[in-house]
Amino acid sequence: MASTKEYLDFVLEQLSELDEVSFRAMMGEYILYYRDRVFGGIYDDRLLVKPVPVAVKLMSDASMEFPYDGAKEMILVDDVDNREFLCELVESMWEELPEKKRKNSKKL
Repeated sequence: MASTKEYLDFVLEQLSELDEVSFRAMMGEYILYYRDRVFGGIYDDRLLVKPVPVAVKLMSDASMEFPYDGAKEMILVDDVDNREFLCELVESMWEELPEKKRKNSKKL
């Protein structure tokens, strides 16, 4: 089941206090970025975030779920209505997220 644009819009509105939140549509789902680093995504209308140490600490009771078959587990954020918590979570994760991979230019 693909995620809906309405759910994406809701999550983006919840994160609207943060600058530089963006997304990319991918095969019916949405990859979420904060300041050019992937922090999670929307899969089957579920907000899942990368299990970096600070996210695990802030959501110690959260369940781990697979975004899709063959993927690594991610943390399910089930309190998406809590705007303040979501912004704090994403902002605090940033330093622990891997930097965006640079594409190597091919030499001819």
